[in-house]
Amino acid sequence: MTTSLPYAEVIGDPIKQSKSPLIHKFWLDRLGIEADYRACHVAPAELVDYIGQRSADPDWRGCNVTLPHKIVIMDLVSDPGGVRDNIGAMNTIVRQADNSLIGTNTDAAGFMAPIADTDWSGKHAVIIGAGGAARAVLFALKQVGIGEVTFVARSGLKASGLLMQSSLKGGVLPMDARLPEADLLINASPLGMTGKEPLELDLGPLPSNALVYDLVYAPLETGLLKAAKRHDLAVVDGLDMLIGQAALAFELFFGATPPMEDDIELRKLLIA
Repeated sequence: MTTSLPYAEVIGDPIKQSKSPLIHKFWLDRLGIEADYRACHVAPAELVDYIGQRSADPDWRGCNVTLPHKIVIMDLVSDPGGVRDNIGAMNTIVRQADNSLIGTNTDAAGFMAPIADTDWSGKHAVIIGAGGAARAVLFALKQVGIGEVTFVARSGLKASGLLMQSSLKGGVLPMDARLPEADLLINASPLGMTGKEPLELDLGPLPSNALVYDLVYAPLETGLLKAAKRHDLAVVDGLDMLIGQAALAFELFFGATPPMEDDIELRKLLIA
């Protein structure tokens, strides 16, 4: 499908929950850029054809990639930045002037944006999930010197592989295990997302100064964040990471820096 305007999009299965079009269209409007950003439902069996069709469209600037494509997409595009080896998942595909496609990952930087002022060196983090988002989180935490990582995942084998690859100290627990004492708890799984199974955890073992960070943003206040607030724990919701990673992708797609001074207004739009 072609359009008279340059455009980018977000792909996934499901995709209705994505707020990326609201974010990018907000910035395009504020900057007066004549372009579009849309959501496109792409089932796993359709991914190869989708990439082939879009790469031939001169108006297509690229796409953000969400569940369940962040790992499979790596086989379909170039990887000049070594994302496969460093993170193991891609969330942004950019079309080059010669029609070639390159992949990168803006999730790691987006994840760190709201918590970058805290010194995480030597501290203990718990990561729920072992998929593409968890890979980006693990990479980001390693860069800031995290001391120990405990994975809580359905697939112990996959989580063990990620931990071994990272060379970090830590362990792997099943989903029904008691949480260890930790400084940071991150939900990097789709559990708790609208239409998905709830994430039910006993937060009692966490110390009073722990931070609970849920990457899910639909709903914005997840069951996990509600539970954390009942325990008087500090929380970070998924919008912070979403906006942070979107800003990096926007610059790659449209060659302009988003007007971050409008973040308060953008956030109000996203939670309306």
